[in-house]
Amino acid sequence: MAVKEYLRERFFPHMWCPGCGHGTVLNSLLRAIEELGLDKNDIVMTSGIGCSARISGYVDFHSLHTIHGRALAFATGVKLSKPDLKLLVPMGDGDALAIGGNHFIHAARRNIDITAIIMNNRIYGMTGGQFSPLSGPGKKATTAPYLTIDNAFDTVELAKAAGATFVARSTTYHAKECTELLKQAISHKGFSVVEILSQCPTHYGRKNKEGDAVQMMEGYKNNTAKLGSKALEDKPSLIARGIFVDVERPEYCQEYDKIIARAMKEEV
Repeated sequence: MAVKEYLRERFFPHMWCPGCGHGTVLNSLLRAIEELGLDKNDIVMTSGIGCSARISGYVDFHSLHTIHGRALAFATGVKLSKPDLKLLVPMGDGDALAIGGNHFIHAARRNIDITAIIMNNRIYGMTGGQFSPLSGPGKKATTAPYLTIDNAFDTVELAKAAGATFVARSTTYHAKECTELLKQAISHKGFSVVEILSQCPTHYGRKNKEGDAVQMMEGYKNNTAKLGSKALEDKPSLIARGIFVDVERPEYCQEYDKIIARAMKEEV
C-alpha cells in the first residue's frame, strides 16, 4: 500500500503547531509500516490524551482514542483478545511516564507484543507548557517559572529495567533512522519501546531559549551520537541513539494461550 492510503485525509490539516516534531514521527511511522508491507486492517493504534495522542485520529487503522494514561491498558486488552493484530501505542511524556507510568512498567514486565512509541518533547504541550517527568532540572515551564528541580526519567534505562525486550532511541532530525528503528520494533515479538526526541518550539523551545524548530533539530544533530560511535566515546555526555536492547523472551499472549489450553484440557 502507498503511505497515503494509511491516512484519513479528511482530518487534515493536522492540529499540531508549526515546527512540531510529531508530524515527522507520523511520517517515519507510516513509512516503516509501508516498507513492512502491513495491511492497515491488521493494525490497531491506541492513544490517550495530549499532542502525541492525536496521531490515532489521522491514521486509517483500527484506532482507539482512550483516556489519559490508559493507552497501554487498552492496548493490552485488545492484544489479549486479538493476538494476531499489530498494536501500536503512540504516547507523550504524560501518557507514557506520568499518569501512565504504572501501565508502562507492567507492560514491559509482561513482555506483551505491543510497540510503544514515546514522543519525548520534555513538556506538556496541549495543556499549556507544564513541565513533565522528562523535562529535567533547570528548565522553565508554565508550572516552573523559577526553573524545575525534578530529575528526569531516562526512558531507555527505565524500559530496560522494567523488562522491555526491544528498546531504542532516535530523534526527529534522524527521520530515516527512526523509520528503520520503528520497523525493527514493530517486527519484534514482545514489548518494544522506541523513544523519539521530538521538538516543541511553541512551549519548550521558546521558554528555554532553544530557538525555533530548525534550531532545536540542529540541537538533536549536535547533541546525540550513535551507540558505539567514536563521538560518544570521546564525549559521553552526548545522548546515545540506536538499539539498546534486542532480546527474545516468552511473549505474554503466547504464555496466556498455554494457560487457557491447560484449563480447557482439565475441564474436558
